[in-house]
Amino acid sequence: MKFEFQTITKLIKDQSRVLDVGCGDGELMQYLKKEKHIDIRGLEISKQNVRICISKGLTTIEGDAEKDLIQFPDKSFDYVILSQTLQAFLNPEKVINELLRVGKKAVVTIPNFGYWKIRLHLLFKGTMPITETLPDEWYNTPNLHMCSIKDFVQFCEKNNFKLNESLALNENSFSSISKANLNFKNLMANLGIFILEK
Repeated sequence: MKFEFQTITKLIKDQSRVLDVGCGDGELMQYLKKEKHIDIRGLEISKQNVRICISKGLTTIEGDAEKDLIQFPDKSFDYVILSQTLQAFLNPEKVINELLRVGKKAVVTIPNFGYWKIRLHLLFKGTMPITETLPDEWYNTPNLHMCSIKDFVQFCEKNNFKLNESLALNENSFSSISKANLNFKNLMANLGIFILEK
């Protein structure tokens, strides 16, 4: 089980209603269902992944978050999760506004483009790095908007999204992000996890 998913699970309260947007093959949904006794649903763009989720007994519908979140009523979920998908959308601001309309809280994770190994790779090799959280070549990546933890925090401030919790992940550990340590966490973490509210 990915450490990211274990960390997300710790942030979700028991008995919650949860929507996993871009749920992939349902790995996180399955883990949450097992660990937290929650009512969980998935929204996934890939037909193949939707079939895999359904074969696992997970309630999943096919849809594109940028167009199809509109079908969900306001505040119909306690949490809406978006795991390492925000950077693939044409309009990330619109997607987050929709997440916060549909859910009381949004859990958003992003790969951190400010991570020191990525900076070093760019500095010394001069090419776009390939890492565990950024596994594609520059020409076939689904990512349109690469950002760092610091970028995302500033984006939330600018758009008046309230950050309830901000965590920096690295390998198998996580720590809190604050204004005082933002530059350091932006350098040292390869992934950021955030809980947002309006």
